[in-house]
Amino acid sequence: MTEKDASSPIRKPRSFTVDDPATKAKPEAPGQQTKPARKPAAMPVTVSMTMEEDDPFLSRQEELEALTPPPATSRPRRLTAGKVLTASLGFLLALAVGIWTDTLIRSLFERIPWLGWAATIVAAIAALALLALVIKEILGIRRLAKVAHLREGIAAIAMSATAKEARALTAEVSSLIAVNPLSARGRKSLKSLDDEIIDGPHYLAFAERELMAPLDRQARLLTANAAKRVSVVTAVSPRAFVDLAYVGYEAIRLIRALAELYGGRPGTIGMFRLFRDVIAHLAVTGAIAAGDSLIQQVVGHGVAAKLSARLGEGVINGLMTARIGISAMDLCRPMPFKALKRPGIGDFMSDIANFAGKSAKTGKPTDGL
Repeated sequence: MTEKDASSPIRKPRSFTVDDPATKAKPEAPGQQTKPARKPAAMPVTVSMTMEEDDPFLSRQEELEALTPPPATSRPRRLTAGKVLTASLGFLLALAVGIWTDTLIRSLFERIPWLGWAATIVAAIAALALLALVIKEILGIRRLAKVAHLREGIAAIAMSATAKEARALTAEVSSLIAVNPLSARGRKSLKSLDDEIIDGPHYLAFAERELMAPLDRQARLLTANAAKRVSVVTAVSPRAFVDLAYVGYEAIRLIRALAELYGGRPGTIGMFRLFRDVIAHLAVTGAIAAGDSLIQQVVGHGVAAKLSARLGEGVINGLMTARIGISAMDLCRPMPFKALKRPGIGDFMSDIANFAGKSAKTGKPTDGL
């Protein structure tokens, strides 16, 4: 501290008021102009909206959803010339087999009597087995017809059903899928509402969530596994004929599994009719148009260039199998998709792409089939 600082008095702290003249700003020098304060104003901002068709993410999602087939419906059953011709030829063939069997048994009786009796017993056993097969096919066709009837009936009155109608239709659905243990919890939940007062549409929505949700999860798993198997086998098979045969085999196997899951349990003839309805629906709605852009959307940018053409075909065939599974769910499900979301091709795309990518890296199918 210097001597000058030591001799200067110490300023005591003090307060100032707002109107204190000592705190007022000094007047500006003459000739100095004061800038006027700028008034607040809104700045013009130009906002450009991105149209839906220009949104890259939205357009890609729409393109992927376009691959999902529309809801399938059962084909109307009517008498045609082809059915009349088939029935007539079948009846003539049955008569020919019967006459041939009768001639054979008579000939055996004339030569060796005990062979004639043996042939008679075998023919009787064959007739009983044929009768059992016919009854089984008739029951299978009736179950498929009942599933279609329930689905159409619920779809027709889903928004205007009375409580009595809703409970009656739901009871039929419950009895149809009662053999499946996955429906036990849902049937128990519906049983607890017997004494409750609920309007028809809400009761149908509740029944769909409780009864169909577990079955839908299992159906999605079956479809995803079938699509994975098709994608791998197509990628490694050496011949196109093998691809076609295996895709057909997996399609039939998947449709039968979905029909049994939802309580249809079709026979041979019923399975043929169901398979024909699924394929006819896909043929009417159009097949998958696949190209490099679609494969890039499936497996990701940059990865598609590293994949072989065979692996790309495997992914596309897997998507086709997923489309078959979605259409089969529409036809095998006893209740239409109302309260629950209908599955789309995007629900299976990531599974198929990831599985195909892992198989390509390891060179062999991964676990999970």
